[in-house]
Amino acid sequence: MTLATTLAPFLDPTAFAIVGGGTALAAALRTPVRDLARGFVALRVLGRQPFSADALVTQVEALARISARHGVMQLDRSVIRDGDVAAAIARVVDGEGPARTAAAIEERRLARYERQRAAADMWAAAAEIAPAMGMVGTLVGLVRLFTSMTDPAAIGGAMAVAVLATLYGALLGNLLFLPIASRLKRLARAEYLERGRLARPLAALAEREAPLLRERAA
Repeated sequence: MTLATTLAPFLDPTAFAIVGGGTALAAALRTPVRDLARGFVALRVLGRQPFSADALVTQVEALARISARHGVMQLDRSVIRDGDVAAAIARVVDGEGPARTAAAIEERRLARYERQRAAADMWAAAAEIAPAMGMVGTLVGLVRLFTSMTDPAAIGGAMAVAVLATLYGALLGNLLFLPIASRLKRLARAEYLERGRLARPLAALAEREAPLLRERAA
């Protein structure tokens, strides 16, 4: 017996269309378009390791040494690919001081976390909706069953929709959507905590350079 033959009784396009289509529609209706797009884009990071700020902390330390040796203006020539660090360094170069530098990087860190949580919430919503759509499919199947009692050939198909819709809803919700949401939330939390390590060295750099910049301006 082949795998296709074994799985054939568990495949029903009607039941899957009700559960899958209903879940997608309900999730789209309750999620802003911007967050909906983020939810699908976020699937790219599922296989990645949790974020580590080690490389960024090392880069900030290197930038501090460059600033100490050659002056803070040399930081404008440095290649900084991380947006949060680049924004903070721009404030350091402008002489905005440690408080404003720390506030800027904290604002960006929180905004990033909120975007990532919104993406995870979309999949959490889908996990919540899918079993409910499975019950809807079951009710549709039962209605078809009761209306086709005089047609024995149609009873099997109606019963399959009723049973498989519940199965699809449970599987999609608990084995697909919920694990995706949980993984995205863990990654978002890890990155939020790791990026918190950047505030202190960047604020220290700003505190050291701000008086020098004010002296040069005077």
